[in-house]
Amino acid sequence: MIDFKDVSSEAICAFHDKAVKGGAAGADPPGDLRGVWAWIEANHRHNRLLWDEEDRARRRDVADAEIAANKRAIDGYNQRRNDAIEKMDEALLGRIEGVVPAAGAWHNSETAGSMIDRLSILALKTFHMRLEATRADASEDHRATCGEKLARLTLQRADLARCLDTLLREAAAGRAFWRVYRQFKMYNDATLNPYLYGGRK
Repeated sequence: MIDFKDVSSEAICAFHDKAVKGGAAGADPPGDLRGVWAWIEANHRHNRLLWDEEDRARRRDVADAEIAANKRAIDGYNQRRNDAIEKMDEALLGRIEGVVPAAGAWHNSETAGSMIDRLSILALKTFHMRLEATRADASEDHRATCGEKLARLTLQRADLARCLDTLLREAAAGRAFWRVYRQFKMYNDATLNPYLYGGRK
């Protein structure tokens, strides 16, 4: 039977956490960089870059041109993040291409790649919320509120991790399946965005 032990939620979450704590240096993924781990790493790297750009884009003490640069960077990172989601799904589905889903197999509306992307974002949220929950210069109320939010985020992450493992296990056994859903980001395509091809002024 096909297994997904190398891409268990435990391994993915550990990589996400290590990369977030490592800052710009990140972390080396534990798996083969010719396969799905290359896209897990790329997805998480672009989510980390997105996080920083989103924070910068909220500044009010810089020129508008700097915010415009942040917004354009966000657009690029978000496109590459979504590209990596599709590549994760392609790589994972490639492992089970010979598995025929049983009649009545569960069709998961969220793809495995999208779930890994959400785990990446939750790693960022829990890391930064933990910082806020322990901020020495913040009020006790602020720390308490952030501590409650951290507990909720931790539960959400554990639930999602369990759901990912279940989907992969059931898909390998033919009892569940998902499809690659293409994002078709029309606003990034000069042939589809009317403000770029001249259809609107």
